Amino acid sequence: MLTVQSIRAGYDESMVLNDVSIQAEIGKVTAVLGRNGVGKSTLIKTIAGLLKPAAGSIEWLNENIEKKAPELRARSGIAYVPQGREIFPSLTVEENLLLGLEALPKKERNGLPDQVFEWFPVLREMMHRKGGDLSGGQQQQLAIARAIVGKPKMLLLDEPMEGIQPSIVQLIQDVIIEIASSQEMGIILVEHSLDLAFACADYYYILDHGTIVGEGVTDTTHKDIVKQHLVV
Repeated sequence: MLTVQSIRAGYDESMVLNDVSIQAEIGKVTAVLGRNGVGKSTLIKTIAGLLKPAAGSIEWLNENIEKKAPELRARSGIAYVPQGREIFPSLTVEENLLLGLEALPKKERNGLPDQVFEWFPVLREMMHRKGGDLSGGQQQQLAIARAIVGKPKMLLLDEPMEGIQPSIVQLIQDVIIEIASSQEMGIILVEHSLDLAFACADYYYILDHGTIVGEGVTDTTHKDIVKQHLVV
């Protein structure tokens, strides 16, 4: 279980998040919804350790981690795929994937798992291509696969469907659902598309102006209740 409690965070003196609390379970997909600029990416970066909270706590597997460095959070089982992917364009697909193994103890770095290529078969075909030569959708698959090879218990995805073709959106959506259904990994999915989020998620939170303004179980929530917080 990941528990974010009463977090305040932002940039320099400007607080973006104010008293934000969420929970995410292993084996579940938790969506964080909201318009652009309401603090979704700030929340994910704070959980990943890229931003230090001014107040509040982050508990992961019964340990407070809000003061831990990002690399220590990664080794504790939290993987982060940022908005914009941020793969290494000058490295091959294989080299990018092998970097994902760095999150594991050395004795557990036993090569790339076949499951990754079952989910993203295009990566096997392009193992020796430079990451920068891939299309946007292929780069997104690579970014997610790189995070997965480190066998995380919680995967943070910041708008993974943004700017990619519908066929790849469907593929990533299917992979997200399958990963969570395995009960071995939880996912926090930042998304502005209500339909995409509700297709994947078990539970949702709505962020608006840096605070949580709604939450609930996706299966029992009418989308119109959420839409009012997402329209510009």
